[in-house]
Amino acid sequence: MSPASGTGPTIVWFRDDLRLADNPALHAAVERGLPIVAVYVLDEDSPGVRPLGGASCWWLHGSLHALGESLKALGGSLLLRRGPAADVIGTLAASTGAGAVFWNRRYGAAERAVDTAIKAGLHADGVEARSFAGSLLFEPWTIRTGQGNPYSVFTPFWRACVAGPPPREPYPAPESIDDGSGTLPSDRLEDWGLLPTRPDWAAGLRAAWQPGEAFAAEALDTFLRESLARYADERDAPAQTATSRLSPRLRWGEVSPFQVWHATQRVLRGADAATASSAQRFLTELGWREFSYHVLFHAPELATENLKREFDRFPWPPLDDRVLEAWQQGRTGIPLVDAGMRELWQTGSMHNRVRMVTASFLTKNLLVDWRVGERWFWDTLVDADGASNPFGWQWVAGSGADAAPYFRVFNPELQAARFDPHGEYIREYVPEIGTAAYPAPLVDLGETRRAALAAYEYVKAAKAPAPVPSA
Repeated sequence: MSPASGTGPTIVWFRDDLRLADNPALHAAVERGLPIVAVYVLDEDSPGVRPLGGASCWWLHGSLHALGESLKALGGSLLLRRGPAADVIGTLAASTGAGAVFWNRRYGAAERAVDTAIKAGLHADGVEARSFAGSLLFEPWTIRTGQGNPYSVFTPFWRACVAGPPPREPYPAPESIDDGSGTLPSDRLEDWGLLPTRPDWAAGLRAAWQPGEAFAAEALDTFLRESLARYADERDAPAQTATSRLSPRLRWGEVSPFQVWHATQRVLRGADAATASSAQRFLTELGWREFSYHVLFHAPELATENLKREFDRFPWPPLDDRVLEAWQQGRTGIPLVDAGMRELWQTGSMHNRVRMVTASFLTKNLLVDWRVGERWFWDTLVDADGASNPFGWQWVAGSGADAAPYFRVFNPELQAARFDPHGEYIREYVPEIGTAAYPAPLVDLGETRRAALAAYEYVKAAKAPAPVPSA
């Protein structure tokens, strides 16, 4: 260890971990026993780092504000800096005489490249640089098949995960923070322009959500107390309140998967059979999040390239902007699809069952390239996640990590009859249903399903023309 690394303050670089409890990088900094400089870097400039969508920017603003207030209550502060992370972190380390820089890991290829370069630069300058596992229960490189390969199917992947040692216990939040920021300049959060103004389209998001670690902890507690017992039976019904609504909390790291895992395990220990079944089902859904990152780590172009490369031959027709707009705006004349797309626009979220239905309708009934839908969700979801979002789109489109065949096409009418039998969810978001104001169906579901299957025959028979460029 260099002299600097033994005496200088510790920089804690916050990223997708906007919390104080169970934050391994922050915990290690407190254990180091020297002043802490907490910083968040809005990096829109490093090569390959994907810019945030509009709904994500809205959430980030609220979560950063909450984190800053939490740090202030413990005696610390949050520096805000904007620019390429390598430049910002290097400059901050030099200006503070930092002895160490700690952060929690990210798993996208571009983010890993940034982190690797920063770590090498800091080490060259005699500054300790360490990364920690704070966002995933199981590091992607640690779960392998018996042949040493990454898993491509969920069930054996998750079986391998839970067969090993259990996830570590969460770290406690610090009781106080020795602030090392001093008079260092910080950007003003308001100057970053993360909130929409002209127009302000976020009224529905504000009504539906309150970002921040405290609200994440409250959401987890409420779910476990009030909804977990019904989760297995009602999780697919969009009109019910059986889901956890933790997705954006996990995406922004306001709660960690370790906290969720162990809180659920505590319920399991005293649960009846029905609640225990629901708890296991819920933990399996946490496993799907892990699997999406496992796939992303080994297939870094997940958002732009077919995981199953034979789908490069799929004959996507030219994009019809009017058809796309009808889908985006919830004007397709297919009630469950329209309800889901309007829920998304109003609240920045969508029930998971309906996400699958709307994605299937776009890719298979409208024959629109899955990448077009993925980009729309990326811009409009508050939980837009670099792994789960493209993973989900490829799973539905048939080009992803999925053992099911392509001919699985979600029929929105049958899905509505099964999961929204009384039409409560549809009427909430499509109040004009059954009136002259509601449009006729954009397409015939049976005909378009047959067209999608016919298009897939080109993929199977390798008779398609040259691959169509990404939409």
